Amino acid sequence: MSASQPSVLLVEDEPAQREVLAYNLEAEGFGVAKAENGDDALLLVDEAQPDVIILDWMLPGVSGIEICRRLKSNTETRKIPVIMLTARSEEADRVRGLETGADDYVIKPYSVIELMARVRTQLRRVRPASIGERLEFDDISLDAETHRVTRAGEAIKLGPTEFRLLSTFMEKPGRVWSREQLLDRVWGRDIYVDTRTVDVHIGRLRKALCQHGGDDPVRTVRGAGYALG
Repeated sequence: MSASQPSVLLVEDEPAQREVLAYNLEAEGFGVAKAENGDDALLLVDEAQPDVIILDWMLPGVSGIEICRRLKSNTETRKIPVIMLTARSEEADRVRGLETGADDYVIKPYSVIELMARVRTQLRRVRPASIGERLEFDDISLDAETHRVTRAGEAIKLGPTEFRLLSTFMEKPGRVWSREQLLDRVWGRDIYVDTRTVDVHIGRLRKALCQHGGDDPVRTVRGAGYALG
């Protein structure tokens, strides 16, 4: 999974279905982690929280609806969008799924094109920069499509890593990110980088954001990490 690539956890016990969906998600530019049962899914979520979860209702062992309930009752994972896949078309089942906390509900058989569109809709909520949207925070503006940043109307020049750091911060202002979480999101899990490297690039980002004046918008949270605002 490459740095800053939006990630999807696909939980589907049917191998053929799982591979078709994974292929289409990767073709759309998503990093895909796959699980064939609920226990594996929970482990993968703990290891690296995905941006979106596609979750089959009928799974061996722990059911998809129970996995959804656990995720939505946990403060660490409740904000991850969950799209439920199910053959259950009855209204009572749809209501049950949504009441458990599912963010969307797709009935089998479904259109892969429609499912991709629903994934992008959920990504727009949690990672708008990853789909090219413009972000604003106080007097800072970040255009993910043109890769431009301004502060109080003045252009800010950022390197690729600093740009990804700022995108991460601006997508969730106020959230405290640990160094390990920033390494996963900005550098990617496939590359080994020392956590002290995060501090170096945070320093560069701060310097760039304050080059035309203004207060430092990046907050250091002692013993926890960094946050914007």
